Amino acid sequence: MEYRKALRELREGRIKPYYVCYGTESYLIDDFIERLIAALMEPEHREMGLVRFSTSENPLDEIVDEAETPPFLVPSKLVVVRDSVVFASGRDSAKVEHRPERLQGYMSGPLDSTVLLFVVPHEKLDERKKLVKYAKDKDAVVSFAPMAAEELSQWAIRRAEGQKRRMEQGAVDELLRRVGSEMGAIAAEIDKLCLHAGEGGTVTAEAVATLVSASTEQSVFKLTEEIAALRTDRALALYYDLLKQREEPIKLTALLVRQFRNMLLVKELRKQGFTPQQMAGQLGLHPYAAKITAEQARGFSLERLAAVLERLAELDYEMKTGRVEKTLGLELFLLRTGSEGGG
Repeated sequence: MEYRKALRELREGRIKPYYVCYGTESYLIDDFIERLIAALMEPEHREMGLVRFSTSENPLDEIVDEAETPPFLVPSKLVVVRDSVVFASGRDSAKVEHRPERLQGYMSGPLDSTVLLFVVPHEKLDERKKLVKYAKDKDAVVSFAPMAAEELSQWAIRRAEGQKRRMEQGAVDELLRRVGSEMGAIAAEIDKLCLHAGEGGTVTAEAVATLVSASTEQSVFKLTEEIAALRTDRALALYYDLLKQREEPIKLTALLVRQFRNMLLVKELRKQGFTPQQMAGQLGLHPYAAKITAEQARGFSLERLAAVLERLAELDYEMKTGRVEKTLGLELFLLRTGSEGGG
């Protein structure tokens, strides 16, 4: 089941006795849990009605015992279990013994007053396991995959609208360039920008540029973009800003290697007919990051990307062996790469 369907059922009051929530978008999982808590209990009942476990520390017998115990002094109870071994293919801890048949027995006749929710922070569940098949048959498995680039953009606009502000598309684009695709960070920045705009106000790209600091990873994204566009002066300005923030040139070089390697892989995958969403899955990137990487890759030929990666490997070796002064070495790389263009 996709998470939007699970939210719709929640709004309609159709709450399942157990859920298996999996995926890498932790913000959406946390949001679903908060909505579930609000639907199940009053704020004053939260302390008594919410219980947390982890399968890395607690055996399934202990977790099921809690689920089978009626709630005390509150009408309902939510048991949240963080898991990487029961529903996923993580390694079992030698200290914790799990009996999956005990959990399946509970799932066949769950307590009406308890909701049991497993949080599995993995891209996939282990489809070979009986518990996974059983939960899927009961439509209790909920997927929380990262949003596509367009979805993420629309979500940001809706969040601002929910606070009675309008967010320009340019502001959204600038925010994502600066913050990246982590939804928790985006939400926090939107809330700050909305506070600055005031009720009924507009969040502009200028406000984002003034109020939101770019992360190191996003600055490297921008750095690569400026190189691809042959804007060497802007690339150097970004580099100097990163140095003022005490960023280590060797770390920046490693991030550049990762970005140029992804650009090379994206270019190869595009030749094979992959869509941006499929590229994201292949490379382990967020769909928005894959989209930006594909746009940057257009400015380079395959041969040029291979040559840049080779030069970065040489630079990394020279930095670590002391053959070149680190700050100067990376500055010369930016000057040379920008002057040669994308080939």
